[in-house]
Amino acid sequence: MADQSLGAALEREHREIDGDVEKFVTAVGAGETRIDALGRAMVSLRRHIYLEEEFLFPPLKAAGMMGPVMVMLKEHGQMWQTMADLDVRLAELDGGDATAVETLCRELVGELQEHNGKEELILYPQADAVLDVEASADLEDFLAGGTMPEGWAATMARRG
Repeated sequence: MADQSLGAALEREHREIDGDVEKFVTAVGAGETRIDALGRAMVSLRRHIYLEEEFLFPPLKAAGMMGPVMVMLKEHGQMWQTMADLDVRLAELDGGDATAVETLCRELVGELQEHNGKEELILYPQADAVLDVEASADLEDFLAGGTMPEGWAATMARRG
Protein backbone atom coordinates (compact mmCIF):
# COMPACT_ATOMS: atom_id res chain seq x y z
CA MET A 1 0.00 0.00 0.00
CA ALA A 2 3.06 2.24 -0.01
CA ASP A 3 2.02 3.67 -3.38
CA GLN A 4 -1.24 5.14 -2.04
CA SER A 5 -2.41 7.08 0.98
CA LEU A 6 -4.43 5.53 3.79
CA GLY A 7 -7.36 7.69 2.74
CA ALA A 8 -7.17 6.35 -0.82
CA ALA A 9 -7.06 2.76 0.45
CA LEU A 10 -10.11 3.37 2.63
CA GLU A 11 -11.96 5.01 -0.27
CA ARG A 12 -11.17 1.98 -2.44
CA GLU A 13 -12.85 -0.22 0.17
CA HIS A 14 -15.89 2.06 0.06
CA ARG A 15 -16.19 1.56 -3.72
CA GLU A 16 -15.89 -2.23 -3.42
CA ILE A 17 -18.51 -2.48 -0.68
CA ASP A 18 -20.92 -0.11 -2.45
CA GLY A 19 -20.53 -2.08 -5.67
CA ASP A 20 -21.45 -5.36 -4.02
CA VAL A 21 -24.57 -3.92 -2.36
CA GLU A 22 -25.62 -2.33 -5.65
CA LYS A 23 -25.13 -5.66 -7.46
CA PHE A 24 -27.90 -7.13 -5.34
CA VAL A 25 -30.25 -4.23 -6.01
CA THR A 26 -29.63 -3.98 -9.76
CA ALA A 27 -29.22 -7.65 -10.72
CA VAL A 28 -32.02 -9.35 -12.58
CA GLY A 29 -33.53 -12.42 -10.95
CA ALA A 30 -32.70 -14.01 -7.63
CA GLY A 31 -29.54 -15.82 -8.65
CA GLU A 32 -26.97 -17.04 -6.18
CA THR A 33 -24.51 -14.37 -7.38
CA ARG A 34 -26.78 -11.60 -6.07
CA ILE A 35 -26.90 -13.14 -2.62
CA ASP A 36 -23.17 -13.85 -2.70
CA ALA A 37 -22.44 -10.21 -3.57
CA LEU A 38 -24.68 -8.96 -0.78
CA GLY A 39 -23.17 -11.37 1.75
CA ARG A 40 -19.66 -10.30 0.72
CA ALA A 41 -20.67 -6.64 1.04
CA MET A 42 -22.07 -7.10 4.53
CA VAL A 43 -18.96 -8.94 5.75
CA SER A 44 -16.74 -6.28 4.17
CA LEU A 45 -18.79 -3.39 5.56
CA ARG A 46 -18.74 -4.78 9.08
CA ARG A 47 -14.99 -5.28 8.81
CA HIS A 48 -14.56 -1.76 7.41
CA ILE A 49 -16.56 -0.24 10.27
CA TYR A 50 -14.42 -2.21 12.73
CA LEU A 51 -11.16 -0.94 11.25
CA GLU A 52 -12.37 2.65 11.30
CA GLU A 53 -13.64 2.51 14.87
CA GLU A 54 -10.64 0.63 16.24
CA PHE A 55 -7.73 1.98 14.17
CA LEU A 56 -8.70 5.31 12.56
CA PHE A 57 -11.13 7.08 14.86
CA PRO A 58 -9.14 7.00 18.14
CA PRO A 59 -6.19 9.01 16.75
CA LEU A 60 -8.57 11.38 14.95
CA LYS A 61 -10.49 11.99 18.20
CA ALA A 62 -7.20 12.60 20.02
CA ALA A 63 -6.30 15.16 17.33
CA GLY A 64 -9.45 17.15 18.09
CA MET A 65 -11.88 15.72 15.54
CA MET A 66 -14.37 14.50 18.16
CA GLY A 67 -17.43 16.04 16.46
CA PRO A 68 -16.94 14.47 13.03
CA VAL A 69 -15.99 11.12 14.60
CA MET A 70 -19.15 11.12 16.73
CA VAL A 71 -21.27 11.70 13.61
CA MET A 72 -19.55 8.76 11.91
CA LEU A 73 -20.09 6.53 14.96
CA LYS A 74 -23.80 7.37 14.97
CA GLU A 75 -24.09 6.57 11.27
CA HIS A 76 -22.17 3.31 11.76
CA GLY A 77 -24.76 2.35 14.36
CA GLN A 78 -27.56 3.07 11.90
CA MET A 79 -25.90 1.00 9.16
CA TRP A 80 -25.24 -1.81 11.65
CA GLN A 81 -28.97 -1.94 12.41
CA THR A 82 -29.84 -1.96 8.71
CA MET A 83 -27.45 -4.88 8.23
CA ALA A 84 -29.03 -6.70 11.19
CA ASP A 85 -32.43 -6.21 9.56
CA LEU A 86 -30.99 -7.52 6.28
CA ASP A 87 -29.65 -10.59 8.08
CA VAL A 88 -33.19 -11.35 9.30
CA ARG A 89 -34.75 -10.81 5.87
CA LEU A 90 -32.11 -12.90 4.13
CA ALA A 91 -32.68 -15.77 6.57
CA GLU A 92 -36.38 -15.62 5.74
CA LEU A 93 -35.85 -15.30 1.97
CA ASP A 94 -35.34 -18.98 1.06
CA GLY A 95 -35.89 -18.37 -2.65
CA GLY A 96 -39.02 -16.28 -2.13
CA ASP A 97 -39.88 -12.66 -2.84
CA ALA A 98 -36.81 -10.47 -2.38
CA THR A 99 -38.74 -7.18 -2.20
CA ALA A 100 -38.03 -6.58 1.52
CA VAL A 101 -34.34 -7.36 1.02
CA GLU A 102 -34.15 -5.03 -1.98
CA THR A 103 -35.84 -2.25 0.00
CA LEU A 104 -33.34 -2.62 2.83
CA CYS A 105 -30.46 -2.72 0.33
CA ARG A 106 -31.65 0.55 -1.19
CA GLU A 107 -31.80 2.01 2.33
CA LEU A 108 -28.24 0.80 2.98
CA VAL A 109 -27.03 2.24 -0.34
CA GLY A 110 -28.49 5.62 0.65
CA GLU A 111 -26.88 5.44 4.08
CA LEU A 112 -23.54 4.54 2.52
CA GLN A 113 -23.66 7.34 -0.05
CA GLU A 114 -24.34 9.97 2.58
CA HIS A 115 -21.86 8.52 5.07
CA ASN A 116 -19.00 7.80 2.67
CA GLY A 117 -19.06 11.29 1.22
CA LYS A 118 -18.54 12.83 4.65
CA GLU A 119 -15.80 10.41 5.63
CA GLU A 120 -13.95 10.89 2.37
CA LEU A 121 -14.18 14.67 2.52
CA ILE A 122 -13.57 15.26 6.22
CA LEU A 123 -11.83 12.31 7.90
CA TYR A 124 -9.82 10.42 5.30
CA PRO A 125 -7.69 13.40 4.25
CA GLN A 126 -6.56 13.60 7.88
CA ALA A 127 -5.53 9.94 8.12
CA ASP A 128 -2.02 10.34 6.76
CA ALA A 129 -1.45 13.61 8.62
CA VAL A 130 -2.73 12.53 12.04
CA LEU A 131 -1.81 8.85 12.41
CA ASP A 132 1.69 8.27 13.70
CA VAL A 133 3.95 5.64 12.14
CA GLU A 134 2.77 2.87 14.46
CA ALA A 135 -0.95 3.64 14.02
CA SER A 136 -0.50 3.86 10.25
CA ALA A 137 1.32 0.53 10.19
CA ASP A 138 -1.41 -1.11 12.29
CA LEU A 139 -4.13 0.20 9.98
CA GLU A 140 -2.18 -0.86 6.87
CA ASP A 141 -1.63 -4.34 8.32
CA PHE A 142 -5.33 -4.70 9.04
CA LEU A 143 -6.25 -3.46 5.56
CA ALA A 144 -3.95 -6.12 4.11
CA GLY A 145 -5.85 -8.99 5.66
CA GLY A 146 -7.06 -8.40 9.17
CA THR A 147 -10.29 -9.89 10.46
CA MET A 148 -12.88 -8.48 12.79
CA PRO A 149 -13.14 -10.24 16.17
CA GLU A 150 -16.12 -12.54 16.59
CA GLY A 151 -19.04 -10.76 18.23
CA TRP A 152 -17.70 -7.24 17.76
CA ALA A 153 -20.37 -4.59 17.05
CA ALA A 154 -20.29 -0.94 16.06
CA THR A 155 -19.99 1.33 19.09
CA MET A 156 -23.46 2.83 18.68
CA ALA A 157 -25.04 -0.59 18.07
CA ARG A 158 -23.85 -2.19 21.29
CA ARG A 159 -26.46 -3.02 23.87
CA GLY A 160 -26.09 -2.72 27.62
